[in-house]
Amino acid sequence: MEDQTQQEQASPEVQKRIQASFDRQGLMSHLGARITHIAPGRVHIVLPGRPEVTQQHGYFHAGATSAIADSAGGYAAFTLFPENTEVLAVEYKINLLAPAVGDHIEAVGTVLKSGRTLTVCQLEVFGVQDGRRKLVANGQQTLIRVNRPEQ
Repeated sequence: MEDQTQQEQASPEVQKRIQASFDRQGLMSHLGARITHIAPGRVHIVLPGRPEVTQQHGYFHAGATSAIADSAGGYAAFTLFPENTEVLAVEYKINLLAPAVGDHIEAVGTVLKSGRTLTVCQLEVFGVQDGRRKLVANGQQTLIRVNRPEQ
């Protein structure tokens, strides 16, 4: 995988808009997730390991894995949307490929096709232990662009 320092960054305005929206998400805050990279059409979200996000065998719970994947894809799409719009997930499918173990998991959402109304994203989640990354889940997501309500 490309070194994140070599990847393109979104404009400061887009980064601010993405981070502000992410900060309003109660679930991401509750889980302890954070955005670590925002580029045009690509967002990374990291979730540190702790007992509250695991299942009975000590692996990251599929719900936590899916939640950060969903948000990473949604924000990847949102990076390409005009200023006066919002993003909503229409559907997603995720395959759990291996037990999610590590110091943390990292979800990467990448836009495959951005349309006027619908956007399709690839979702990947990696277990990260001592700097080694292993793909633990992957999926696909469809999102819809909606106009922000007038205030």
